[in-house]
Amino acid sequence: GRDLTRQRRRVPWHRIGYAPQRAVSTSGSSATALEVVATGLRAGRRLRPPRGWRQAALAALADVGLRHRAGDPVHVFSGGQQQRVLIARALVRQPDFLVLDEPLAGIDRASKEALATTLHGLHDRGITMLIVLQDLGPLAPLIDRAAVMRQGRLVYDGPPPQPVGDRTADHDHVHAHEL
Repeated sequence: GRDLTRQRRRVPWHRIGYAPQRAVSTSGSSATALEVVATGLRAGRRLRPPRGWRQAALAALADVGLRHRAGDPVHVFSGGQQQRVLIARALVRQPDFLVLDEPLAGIDRASKEALATTLHGLHDRGITMLIVLQDLGPLAPLIDRAAVMRQGRLVYDGPPPQPVGDRTADHDHVHAHEL
């Protein structure tokens, strides 16, 4: 509800969680899911996580259904599980607003459905999400408002278009797969 470009006080970044498109995990990394999620608690130049970091990280992993895998190295996880770890890292500060960049990219159907279940649960808890998608897929029921950009310009902003054959019902004929 705030225009950040006109805000005089410091922007409350702690209220915003961000999960990038799945990062590639190298097989040489031994970082556990708990350690990766705990990095979301670091602030500024502080290298040590704050008091209570372990409980906060475990709670965030529980939110995405991976608490039982907290001690496992992330590089052994499936793509969907790695994405859920990144979402847990974004959730560890208990943000009000969550930004997800292509959360379904490069993961199999079962992982997409597990991730969709996780996001539905967050939605039901009242967390507002901005999700960048090429294809709505199993996240379609979560979408209240869609914005379509083409070549850097907004070409549609409104309810998600409903597919009708190859075209959608909106006047711009935005293809549903472009959302």
